[in-house]
Amino acid sequence: MRPTNGFTGKRWRRARYGTVAVAVLTLGVASACSSSPSSSSTSSTSTTGSASATASASTSSSAPAAVTSFPRSQTLYTSGTSYSSPSNWNPLDTGNFATGTQGLIYEPLYLYDPIKKAYDPWLATGDLNSGWKGNSYVINVRSGVKWSDGTTLTGADVAYSINLARTNAADPYSTNVATVANATASGNTVTVTFKGTPGYTEFTDYLWRAPVLPEAIWSKLSASQIATYANTHPVGTGPMTLDTYNAQEVAYTTQPNWWATSALGLSFKFKYLVDVVNGSNDQELGQLTAGDIDWSNNFLPGINQLMTSVGGNGGYTLKTFYSSTPYMLSANTVWLEPNDAVAPMSNVNFRKAMAYALNPTAIAQTVYGGITEAANPTGLLPGLSSFVNQGVVSADAPTYNIAKAKQYLAASGYHGQTITLQVPDGWSDWMDATTVIKDELQAVGINVSVIYPQANTRLANVDDGTYDLQLDNNAGADSTPWSYYQRVYALPIAKDQDSQLNWERIDSPKDWALVQQAATVPLTDTAKLDSIYTQLETDFFAQEPMIPLWYNGAWFQGNTSVWSDYPASAGSDQNMPVMWAGYLGAMTTVYALADLKPTPAVAS
Repeated sequence: MRPTNGFTGKRWRRARYGTVAVAVLTLGVASACSSSPSSSSTSSTSTTGSASATASASTSSSAPAAVTSFPRSQTLYTSGTSYSSPSNWNPLDTGNFATGTQGLIYEPLYLYDPIKKAYDPWLATGDLNSGWKGNSYVINVRSGVKWSDGTTLTGADVAYSINLARTNAADPYSTNVATVANATASGNTVTVTFKGTPGYTEFTDYLWRAPVLPEAIWSKLSASQIATYANTHPVGTGPMTLDTYNAQEVAYTTQPNWWATSALGLSFKFKYLVDVVNGSNDQELGQLTAGDIDWSNNFLPGINQLMTSVGGNGGYTLKTFYSSTPYMLSANTVWLEPNDAVAPMSNVNFRKAMAYALNPTAIAQTVYGGITEAANPTGLLPGLSSFVNQGVVSADAPTYNIAKAKQYLAASGYHGQTITLQVPDGWSDWMDATTVIKDELQAVGINVSVIYPQANTRLANVDDGTYDLQLDNNAGADSTPWSYYQRVYALPIAKDQDSQLNWERIDSPKDWALVQQAATVPLTDTAKLDSIYTQLETDFFAQEPMIPLWYNGAWFQGNTSVWSDYPASAGSDQNMPVMWAGYLGAMTTVYALADLKPTPAVAS
């Protein structure tokens, strides 16, 4: 199984907006924002722990230093990822490391491009799939790469990183290399052998998600420290090094000898990157429109109205990935998740009644007003559309149909009992969605009571199965549908499902066997994979274990007053525009950062 902390399985933490945000948005526009707190699907990576990678750090201790002011014309200010003070740069502490730990300091062997659907060589060279040599995998480590302490990256570092995950369950990537027998290095060539049939999908995920670690440093840690060590002096191969930090922000300085400048022609035009800890979303919106934040990954309700207001951007110089609806790339799927282990949700006819009763397009439009898209009935993100069998969708997928909903409800034996739908208190967009969902379910005769527990209580309820219905979005962007179906069908079902796999508790050994089979099929065997995923789609529609509703966005807004050429759907910079954990340092955000250019001064 894939690690669930810090990636698609990690709960996105919700950012919040108040009446000040509404006031800002109504500068020349009619705001559609709620004045109550609102949720964001940004990563919950909280920045806790501390380190300095080079002598440029202002302190040699782990105590936070004061961030001094940086030249505005040389500094990129980002926000929308961190929700607590930065103090940890351990790339294996996936739920706690500071923004930039993975991607700015530590790097993977490959990057995955979810827009072009390609794997780009990074610390490795050569086509990713060409590395398979029978039941072995050969990694050609890029030459000429230096660690930030001046030492050379070698094959031994790569082999060490793989073997660390293989032998230490505390490593969050250990499940990705569960089928690996050993990794050995000969110069810059690393040979990975497997125990029988390789876990192709999970190992491929390792190649583009996992950081390469310096053996000389990490081998000195005890086994229990590797995922808890604060790493107060991080040494990486990435484009930046830690400069300084305080409770509200962390600053990085560009690495002048970054290998990708000579090898790939990439360079950052800014000298400093400062990531600001989120306080409140009204503050974030004010900072963005004032030009104090350049790159925001917060959910800003009503941003579509701001983008299209009189004069464009309400007088602000803002950019989103798309210039019109839906404005944002899709980042993860929001499901209505029934507890399939308890009645009446355990009855497939009842679940189908709900699926036909709900109108995802109306929900997305009512709640988000054009900045999200209704989900495909499979729930797979648009980037995985090539895996969707449209014939199966046309034949079997539920569509909004009140008459059919009532037919399935009658067949379910439902007697009108009240069922509860819960989302965390303060996640106001989801709270708004529950109002629409409740109305649509009640229109066909399903009695729903909505409750808003605190986030931790809601999480405990879902882990231990104390719920009827909930909203969930813990499956995000990936290069194949494998992790999506793993999250739907993983077995066995534990008393506490704290892995965030199969939260809905569907018991289908046949489909779990198909998911396990898919993991053992080479990614180049598209015919076999298509066959397996077609069967999983067919079974998904037959069971409706959960009901896909809409895609949360890869929230991105850029202010062009200081920096320009942000990632966009048109042009050459069609790259991931988010700095969340699992994106920066795994997907193509680094290209987007390298494409930024200073905005030319306007003649007075």
